[in-house]
Amino acid sequence: MIFIIAAVLALVIASYTDIKTREVPDWLNYSLIIFGLGGRLMYSLASFDWSYIIQGIAGFIAFLVVALIMFYMGQWGGGDSKMLMGLGATIGLKLTYDSFLLGFIINILLAGAVYGLIYSLVLAILNKKKFLKRVKVLMTEKSISLVRKIILILMLILVGIIILVHDPILKLLFGTLLLMVPLTFYIWIFVKSIENIVMLKYVTPDKLTEGDWIPNKITIDGNYICGPKDLGIDKKQIQKLIAFYKRGKIKKILVKYGIPFVPSFLIGFILSLLGFNPILLFL
Repeated sequence: MIFIIAAVLALVIASYTDIKTREVPDWLNYSLIIFGLGGRLMYSLASFDWSYIIQGIAGFIAFLVVALIMFYMGQWGGGDSKMLMGLGATIGLKLTYDSFLLGFIINILLAGAVYGLIYSLVLAILNKKKFLKRVKVLMTEKSISLVRKIILILMLILVGIIILVHDPILKLLFGTLLLMVPLTFYIWIFVKSIENIVMLKYVTPDKLTEGDWIPNKITIDGNYICGPKDLGIDKKQIQKLIAFYKRGKIKKILVKYGIPFVPSFLIGFILSLLGFNPILLFL
C-alpha cells in the first residue's frame, strides 16, 4: 500500500508539472527510483524475503527497456522515460500472466491513445481558425494532391476486389482496408495540422529547457550545434545557443513541443488499480 500511495502521489505531481511546464522534474523521478528500490531492499532485509527487491529490480529493468524504446522512437521525452523507470521499481514485476505491471503498460498505451486524441481535438477546437486554415493549405499542396489521387485509385481497386471476391472473410479484410486507407490519411493531415499551429514554436535560446526537441539542424560558423538526431537538446547545447544569441548570431530557435504524456500514466495506473487488466481479456 505504501508503494502504491507513493506511485499515485508521484504521478499526480508529475502530471501537473508536465501539463504546466512540459517537464517532469528529475528530483521527482530519481526520488521515486530510490524509494522503490531502497524501500523494497529494506523490506527484504527485514522480512528475509528477497522476492521484494528482485521484483523491484525486474520492474525497473523491464520499464527501462520500454522507456528506451519509446525514447529513441521519439515518442517520449527523458522525463517520461525516467518516471516510467521509477514506477517499475516501485510497483515491481511479478512474472505471472496477470501481472499488475504488465497490465499497467498496456493500460498506458490504451489511455495514451485516447488521451492523445482528446487532447489534440481540444487543441483543434481552441485554435479552430488556424487549424482549418492549415488543413486547407496542406490539402492544396502538390505532394498531398498526388497522395489523394493515389488513395482514390487504391480505393477503387479495393472496391473492385470486394465486388469480385465471394469469400466473406476476404470481403471483410478488404473492406477494412478500404476504410483504413483514407482514415489513416486524414488522421495524418489532422496531426500534421495540429503540430504546425500549436506544437511548433519559435523561442529565444534562454527559454529552452533540457530535453526540448529541435526539429531543424542548427549550424553556426560551419559547426553543428544541435538538431533532430539529438533526441532532445542538452544543457551544454543550450549554453552554446545562449552564447551565440548574446553575440547576435542567432535570434530564435524552432522547438517542437509534444503532448504532455505523463497524465496517461496516471490514467493507466488508476485503471490498473480498479482491476482493469487487458491481458486477462485474451485468456
